[in-house]
Amino acid sequence: MRFLVIGGGSWGTAFAALLVEQNHDVTLACRDADQAAEIRETARNPRYLNDADLTGLAAVEMATMDVEETDILVFALPSGALADVAAEVKGNTPALILTKGLDPITGGRPSELVGDRPVAVLGGPNHAEELVAGLPAAAVVASTDTELAERLQDAIHSTRFRIYLNDDLVGVELCSAAKNVIALAAGAVDGLELGDNAKAALMSRGLAEMARLAAACGARGETFSGLAGMGDLVGTCSSRHSRNRRAGELVAQGATIAEAQERIGMVVEGMSTAPVLRRLGQELDIELPITEAVCAVLSGGRIEELVSSLLARRPTRE
Repeated sequence: MRFLVIGGGSWGTAFAALLVEQNHDVTLACRDADQAAEIRETARNPRYLNDADLTGLAAVEMATMDVEETDILVFALPSGALADVAAEVKGNTPALILTKGLDPITGGRPSELVGDRPVAVLGGPNHAEELVAGLPAAAVVASTDTELAERLQDAIHSTRFRIYLNDDLVGVELCSAAKNVIALAAGAVDGLELGDNAKAALMSRGLAEMARLAAACGARGETFSGLAGMGDLVGTCSSRHSRNRRAGELVAQGATIAEAQERIGMVVEGMSTAPVLRRLGQELDIELPITEAVCAVLSGGRIEELVSSLLARRPTRE
């Protein structure tokens, strides 16, 4: 199949390399002409995952990409950029979305931002660094379009990248967004050296928080025990590769929000998603205490006081 991967960051690069392994015709569209030129010349991405061998991968600047000559569009963009880029992509070519977040302005889910076309989303614990190193992983493709989901499963599935199907598009998208916010809090637990018990408790209550919100939006409960829910939450809250976990850790150790973002050098999705989730929770009258605490820290609150406020909440049933 012909894939056009839009977004030359770490996840877009890793996913494009996976597709090349499956013998697909793959083009990676980068924002910058110089980045695309260096990928063509060296088979290396000069900015992300520089060790990844990109032999067999075509690279172009986004401004020159040919949408008509592709079977599947793959959007591998930050949530804040997805709507604007997708608005420039005309036609109804099917899309697979790798974005894990919500539009910071409208609150829209990724599948709502790519126009009137068949759409699927990819979720699960998939750190780009491990995928390009050849380590095994699994993911879920979610779509209400069964035919599209099955085509993508056949195209992507391999012995080291196992693909499951799910028709709970809302659940997978909300899990993929909310787990980044919980990971910021998990990173803060690491930065404050509160221990494994505290971190495990936070992750468990974070999963319950995610489930409450998504259930109110019509998602299915079993999605949260799957790859996009528990799987991605565990990976994002625990991994040394997780930007969101690392950002929370840095802030807990004294860095400002701006300093944490600068040191990581890539988009930290949880920081823009947290206020959107809080707004959604308020609209639905759903209690999201961890999300509220993260938002307070992002607004300048002292992280130690907010940890204390979470622990001091009234006891209740699980």
